[in-house]
Amino acid sequence: MALFPKPAEGSWTQHYPDVGTGPVSYQDCISPEFYEAEREAVFKQAWLNVGRVEDVADKGRYFTKEIEVANTSLIIVRDLEGQVRAFHNICRHRGNKLVWNEIPSAETSGSCRAFTCKYHAWRYSLDGSLTFVQQEGEFFDLDKADYGLVPVHCDVWAGFIFVNLAKEPPTTLTEFLGSMITDLAGYPFEEMPERYDFSADIDCNWKVFLDAFQEYYHVPSLHTQEATPDARPQMMKGFEAPHYQLDGPHRMVSTSSVPRRLWPANFQYPIEMETRSGLFGPWNEPDLGGELSGTNPGRIKAWAADNFQIFPNLEILIWASGWYLVYRYWPTSHNTHRFEGTLFFPPAKNASDRAAQECAVVMFKEFALQDAGTLVGTQQGLDALGNSSDFPLNDQELLVRHFHKSVADWVANYQGSGVNA
Repeated sequence: MALFPKPAEGSWTQHYPDVGTGPVSYQDCISPEFYEAEREAVFKQAWLNVGRVEDVADKGRYFTKEIEVANTSLIIVRDLEGQVRAFHNICRHRGNKLVWNEIPSAETSGSCRAFTCKYHAWRYSLDGSLTFVQQEGEFFDLDKADYGLVPVHCDVWAGFIFVNLAKEPPTTLTEFLGSMITDLAGYPFEEMPERYDFSADIDCNWKVFLDAFQEYYHVPSLHTQEATPDARPQMMKGFEAPHYQLDGPHRMVSTSSVPRRLWPANFQYPIEMETRSGLFGPWNEPDLGGELSGTNPGRIKAWAADNFQIFPNLEILIWASGWYLVYRYWPTSHNTHRFEGTLFFPPAKNASDRAAQECAVVMFKEFALQDAGTLVGTQQGLDALGNSSDFPLNDQELLVRHFHKSVADWVANYQGSGVNA
């Protein structure tokens, strides 16, 4: 018997009939040809999140972003007028990578008033204009106005910096995100500047790991270590989510739970009791004001968290206890990707707050490692099955089903028309 009411159609999956109920093919996770197609159709067409405005908080602050799936490196910078801009990280004189430190392929960040190429000292202002050419008189009819940095479409929503690599994006960022996501614009992301960043290179297709974080069907079996021995029998009864929602290529799921601080003592580990924190975050919840914009769209009474999956590769996980996570999945080949995870908290006011945040961080790392521990084996299994990689999905895996369909639709639309809206 379901723990929460289902839609009138009988299931969440049937509530969204376009996604279907049949087996789902995972050919999109093993095919080098499909990977090449999604590079063009998805990652060179969709709006991609590359950071937050805090990464370029001051004029002159910049960072670089390596986007291997699109064969490019970007510079993200706040110019002297305060505008956030993006450029291809390439000098216009013979194509040298413009901004890098000791290793050209490594991302970097810093502050400057101009970018100067290490090769021949061409210099660019922060708005991308070419301002200096070494021995300019040696060139033939050179007009510096024609050789500024190549701009990339860049926009900011709720403090999240997005870029679009298409020559002319078919939609604005706001149009692309849709109302389910833009309703979050009033959420106080900016009040959570404390951050902890992690990344890992993983030997599986990017969609395999993304799938692991958009369903909770696996929680009772894979994450039993997160529960104390006394709590495990309750956990093994299964997990259900009370609300799912789809909007264009984006999707979300809400979870429900009694706050961790109210759990029986024998359901908690000593470190949780000592730090008043754990996997669900610090127990001392910050005052973020009244109703949190865009969260808990299903109006769940014991709301715990919202997991927003923003197409193609961004996840924003907002916890009712007053913090949030960001995950990004960057493909590096048809069977490898780079995972990025960042935890955001309000400023710690004292040592206890800091300890609570760091306990949550440690719990997150353990939780993520448990998920990641299955991925290489999953990829190997998919590769071994080859053309037989069709799998049944249950109602709790609606977001997985929708995600693979969305990727396939974008590839098909692009191959049919050359654009994606």
